[in-house]
Amino acid sequence: MLRAAAVAAMAAGFGSACASEESPTTDPGSTGEAPETTFAEPASKLSGELKILLWSHFVPSHDTWFDKFAQDWGNRTGVKVTVDHVDQAQIPTRIAAEVQAGEGHDLIQYIATLSQYEPSVLDMKDLVDEASSRWGEQLSLCAKSSSNPTTGKFYAYSPGWVPDPGNFRKSLWEPAGFADGPTTWDDLLTGATEIKSKDGIQLGLGMSQEIDSNMVLRALMWSYGASEQDENEKVILDSPETVAAVEFMTKLYKQAMTPEVFSWNAASNNQGLVAGKLSYVVNSISAWRTAQESNPDVADDVHFVPALRGPKAALAAQHVLYNWIVPQHATAPDAAKEFLLHYTANFASATYHSKLYDFCAWDKLTPDRDAWLNDDPFGAKPADKLAFLSDAIPWSANIGHPGPASTAIGEVFNTFVIPNMFARAVRGEASPQESVTEAAGQVNAIFDKWRAQGLVGG
Repeated sequence: MLRAAAVAAMAAGFGSACASEESPTTDPGSTGEAPETTFAEPASKLSGELKILLWSHFVPSHDTWFDKFAQDWGNRTGVKVTVDHVDQAQIPTRIAAEVQAGEGHDLIQYIATLSQYEPSVLDMKDLVDEASSRWGEQLSLCAKSSSNPTTGKFYAYSPGWVPDPGNFRKSLWEPAGFADGPTTWDDLLTGATEIKSKDGIQLGLGMSQEIDSNMVLRALMWSYGASEQDENEKVILDSPETVAAVEFMTKLYKQAMTPEVFSWNAASNNQGLVAGKLSYVVNSISAWRTAQESNPDVADDVHFVPALRGPKAALAAQHVLYNWIVPQHATAPDAAKEFLLHYTANFASATYHSKLYDFCAWDKLTPDRDAWLNDDPFGAKPADKLAFLSDAIPWSANIGHPGPASTAIGEVFNTFVIPNMFARAVRGEASPQESVTEAAGQVNAIFDKWRAQGLVGG
């Protein structure tokens, strides 16, 4: 428990960095109909209380739906359901405190992998097996972000995720020769350089200790064929491919960015895009949904592209990866698992009420998703602006790709080794090779620590 708490304290720093991501404050309305809720009797009779802790969603209409949804399920099953929403930045420290105290919530949701809590949570393999028996194979992206192949344990249940596309201002990119936005990292360099030179508007890719920097810099690495580990959890960060990615970012920064990207938090790129001060960011659709209300002209000007292609691949990290855990101290584990099955069966409602933000790990459970993406119920202009997300799975990867999101990967992520590696070189504090070598040493030490405890392979 102490080990999990220590890692949680470290993770709290990551959480606080992305606490204030922009989100719509009012409901722009819908032109479609929400899915109806289905209900199946639990496998056994339930009673008592189920205490749930989860984040305050970036799209508030989701929480309005979820609270009633959970209460309705409790009323039908005889379970008293309590739902607590908190800023997601607070969740890691809340988990740590509850694990140490041996009491608290029965069911906790977070928006990134919770592999660091494996020693202190129940194995969810039985739940994943039941879900897969009902709805088919779980999306690999979610399975790799909630299970440990070394121990065979599902430390979390992952029923959903969120893509991380490029967001670009069409009015800026069309005169630069990219009416449909960039498709490669070289396009990004060419177009962003011209836009900054002619219009004085910079590119919005962070290199700071926050979640979006963690995501986009991994996407760049993967596009060059670089990664922290291989599929067998062997550290391979110190490679010519990683150095090449760092060299490219150094050039991109000098030609198209300003020093503020070194001190950004997770709200910075959202706010800059909505304010019309950035030409391109990598993010979910939440900033654009915000702009629909706060700055409609900008919203109409914002368009999207999938992962940019580099010399080796075109991949982006998932923007949000849902992990639900049941701590060992939970007093209602059966109710928790039955509720998660009910929630998963109704994931179409989660997708709809999050305004197409949440995607399901079992595609068949959201049969209308592609129709919604092709004709946005919430006022996209044009209505098919989100249609490209129908094919988001092939260009989306889990943190730790091509391996799993292990305890070691969780620590590397939450201590911002990768953003720090890029920032050192870009600021000229070290050469690209020197910075990569230093980062690789840090990653190896982290892996060695967790491998000695039997929680990492390789």
